Amino acid sequence: MHKDISILVVDDAEGIRNYLKNLLTLKGYEVRCAEGGRQALEHLGSGFAPSVIILDVMMPEMDGLETLRRIKTLNDALPVVMLSVVGKARTIVEAMSIGAADYLNKPFEEEELDIAIKKVIENNVLRGEREYLQRQLNEQGGNWGSGIVWISPKMTKIKELIEQIAETDVTVLIHGESGVGKEVIARAIHARSLRHDRPFVKVNCAALPEQLLESELFGYEKGAFTGAASRKPGKFEFANHGTIFLDEIGEMSSLLQAKLLQVLQDGEFSRLGGQRDIRVDVRVLVATNRQLEREVEEGRFREDLYYRLNVVNIPVPPLRERREEIPILSEQFLDRYNRKYNKHMKGVSTELMKAFLTYEWSGNVRELENLIKRIVVLESESSILEEVRTQRGAAPKPSVIQRIVETETGGISPLKEIGRRAALEAEREMIRRVLYQTNWNRKKAAKILNISYKTLLQKIKECGLLDEA
Repeated sequence: MHKDISILVVDDAEGIRNYLKNLLTLKGYEVRCAEGGRQALEHLGSGFAPSVIILDVMMPEMDGLETLRRIKTLNDALPVVMLSVVGKARTIVEAMSIGAADYLNKPFEEEELDIAIKKVIENNVLRGEREYLQRQLNEQGGNWGSGIVWISPKMTKIKELIEQIAETDVTVLIHGESGVGKEVIARAIHARSLRHDRPFVKVNCAALPEQLLESELFGYEKGAFTGAASRKPGKFEFANHGTIFLDEIGEMSSLLQAKLLQVLQDGEFSRLGGQRDIRVDVRVLVATNRQLEREVEEGRFREDLYYRLNVVNIPVPPLRERREEIPILSEQFLDRYNRKYNKHMKGVSTELMKAFLTYEWSGNVRELENLIKRIVVLESESSILEEVRTQRGAAPKPSVIQRIVETETGGISPLKEIGRRAALEAEREMIRRVLYQTNWNRKKAAKILNISYKTLLQKIKECGLLDEA
């Protein structure tokens, strides 16, 4: 059903209006009708914003071309499908030059109408995604992004490498710990490339099970499986002439690895249930926090795919190896969340910054961003300072076991109790680390820890980690 998609039908012929209204309503669309251009403009002027306008060319008083011009003046982004009689090629050329998204010749088949509507809606969604991503990029510092600072020697080398490869189409493998900024580097490569005005499409390979990931990447045909009520293009089609970023590529199943290899070799793939190959021109960037060489050695990742992906290799260092960037990153995040939450935090105190500079940052840049976000939201850094001081490792700390033993009177306690408390402390530290690495994505953390989601929630409570969320 398409209840969230509205269509405005504009035609002076009552029979065609009624036919289209009944047909499209049965398909689940919300439909309004107008008997001419002026009435269509009144609908739009009243605040109605349809997903698609179906507009007849031949109408009295205000014809379709003039109506189209006025619609585009009101809202240039509204997709308009023109209805024309056969033989009006010059009119259609003019309509397309004004900004029509597509056209149908009368009489048309029901399937032709379906395809036209779906095509313009998909194109409009894609354009919206591009505009959103461009706004994000602009907010995050133009071509080089935010969440990355290029002043440390290692990051300076990465920036120089990006400048060398950005305008080529080579495949790039970006690897490093969770939270180091692999996606920001991928976006920087795209923004500096010749495809910068084309789509940048991200797919998280760990977020979906195998079959859903396959349909997400490659799309499917109507009837390919239960629930496939219509054709759905995949992310590779949306990324055509642009860039696709496959995050956490190490999580991809062997079946999908084989299909991805075909796309890299031939630039072709078929949708699920499809009978023909689809050609695409897509630059592929991938990222992982796994050691893919080891995955290849242990038979979990295809060797031929690894070498296809590893044309250019960008290892991203963890934040603890580029501490000189912490003050600048802190300022970036502070400014971002001050604007987002309409706050006025003036800066990180000298005391907290000193603690930041000796902290281990197991969650890397993402962990720093989360801490700054909490400071802005709470308008206080006291709890953060205590947390960082406790865990920063600036001074030698007693081991977990030593701390547990020394809390007992006389240093003696039943072994069973010591074991229980040591296990709880170890669990707490591991759960905390994984939660920070996954940006507190509990479902993903549960998968990494190999426990159920319900068990993880219970352990978060038991370990006193709720206040850190």
